[in-house]
Amino acid sequence: MKVIRNLSRILLGLVFMFSGFVKAVDPLGSQYKFTDYFLAFGVDFFVPAALIFGFILFTIEFVLGVAFVFNIRIKQMSWVMLLFMTFFTILTFVLALTNAVSDCGCFGDAIVLSNWATFYKNIVLMVFVLVVFFTRKKFVNKTHPLFQLIIVLLGLGISIGVGSYALRHLPPIDFMPWSKGTLIAEKILPTPEIAEIKLVYKNTETGEMLEYTSKTLPWQDTVFFKKLEFVDQKKTIIQEYKDAPIHDFIIDDQDQNSHNLEIIGNPEWQFILVCYDLDEASRKAFAGINALATDCIKDSISFVCLTGSDWQKVAAFRNELKTGFEFYTVDETALKSVVRSNPGLILLREGVVVDKWAWRDIPAYSKFKENQTEYLNLVNVVKIDSIQTAKP
Repeated sequence: MKVIRNLSRILLGLVFMFSGFVKAVDPLGSQYKFTDYFLAFGVDFFVPAALIFGFILFTIEFVLGVAFVFNIRIKQMSWVMLLFMTFFTILTFVLALTNAVSDCGCFGDAIVLSNWATFYKNIVLMVFVLVVFFTRKKFVNKTHPLFQLIIVLLGLGISIGVGSYALRHLPPIDFMPWSKGTLIAEKILPTPEIAEIKLVYKNTETGEMLEYTSKTLPWQDTVFFKKLEFVDQKKTIIQEYKDAPIHDFIIDDQDQNSHNLEIIGNPEWQFILVCYDLDEASRKAFAGINALATDCIKDSISFVCLTGSDWQKVAAFRNELKTGFEFYTVDETALKSVVRSNPGLILLREGVVVDKWAWRDIPAYSKFKENQTEYLNLVNVVKIDSIQTAKP
């Protein structure tokens, strides 16, 4: 029984540490998830505090996990764990029945589970919680109370410190589709059909059936060509057409023309500034952004901005900040998965995410030039890996 209760305690601790940590590295993701919850359950007045709720949740999870792993005050902490798991088990059952929010966000973007899968996961965890709770008086920690306090404070400091860093900069571990080193073109752009067309001709003198492509057709040999009679054409599919896995990322101009291919599939350097909401975008960042954009444009490097705001707001924003680069619109929710910063900057080449920055860390043009060789090496590695992965 001692082995079972200790394994239950350690397993719960590790799960909660992991859950808290993957939320801490992406506090804005937690904010967006809490916002979804508040809107789904009609408590919109909590939305302004969504970020605070996110910090509270992942801090409690991580510290509770640390306490369980290190066997610290289990008699008291098991009550917290029981109340915590009871609440979230009921909540996830309601979500599974109603699907009010499509993904509970229990493991952030690191592991995405369906609502029913999350509920079943909580049922399993509840078994371990009950084991620890009903044997809580048997857990004894002989280490000094000061040492236990230091461990808990370290857990508290790690969770808040990681969350604060990620909020000011970017997630130190990026679980989103647009992480650095990702061939994002494979996810955004559909795979085109590649086919070989062969023209079938019959030699009217010999009766022989001949096949040609448009390049090998001997039309310049007029004497021989007169002997040929067209019969049919054959189409051989070399690569089938496939829809893009991500369907909601559509880059539109003011006339609703799509620019996905020329921007995401740009074979050269492509800077993409992301401002999912222009009203909330930090204005102080645009002195450096405008300088970088100006240098890029002078050097014939594409620099564009993608926003979820309407065109009226775009016009006012461009006039206010004197931006000299093109703006396009994309669904706001889709943009939030690109970079956890408003504004944030992405660098692409050949459809590969080469680098990304929060607005506080956007580099000068000279820094970009210094890193070009490193960036090109990354692109080459990603493309080679993609080709090797695609081989049957």
